[in-house]
Amino acid sequence: MPVIESSAALLILWGVIGYLLGSIPFGMVLARAMGLGNLRKIGSGNIGATNVLRTGNKTAAALTLLLDGAKGAVAVLLARAMAAEDAAQVAGLMAMLGHCYPVWLRFNGGKGVATFLGIVLALVWPVGLGCCVAWLIGALTSRISSVGALAAGSVSTFLMVLFGAGNALLLGAVLTLLIFWRHRGNIKRIKAGTEPRIGRAA
Repeated sequence: MPVIESSAALLILWGVIGYLLGSIPFGMVLARAMGLGNLRKIGSGNIGATNVLRTGNKTAAALTLLLDGAKGAVAVLLARAMAAEDAAQVAGLMAMLGHCYPVWLRFNGGKGVATFLGIVLALVWPVGLGCCVAWLIGALTSRISSVGALAAGSVSTFLMVLFGAGNALLLGAVLTLLIFWRHRGNIKRIKAGTEPRIGRAA
């Protein structure tokens, strides 16, 4: 854990800011703006980049991936620049929760993979880079997006230890648990051999 430098009020403020940033449903916004329809009625109904890809629009999917990652990174970097490391970690955690459980969507959001990667990149960039590589390897070799997500989550704690990021270890573990929790249905389908592959309908 980082050293607690900020007041409780400041931590709450950055928690709220992080949540609000994380709760922006870029996938849904882009899908509607680009005339792709309601994501809730497409594929898995998820608001993330993988489901946006099922519309057939690769540009929209790529933009969703980048923006969902950016909102997590921005929450961390803003809080770090304007407050301290403890506020940055609170903002990062709340950005993840905002993406997964946005109040605007009745707390039914995305799986949090891109936001997770953005948060970890902003926290400790070598760890984030390693998680991105793990995601790519897992997704490309299996052609299953959720396998990449689980691979990225699985290596994050090990990489934090490897790169001496002990002050972010607890947050990294919590984020990893969230990734696995949000993918519990995917894990069941992977075991059953019914998990859809990238680009195919759910």
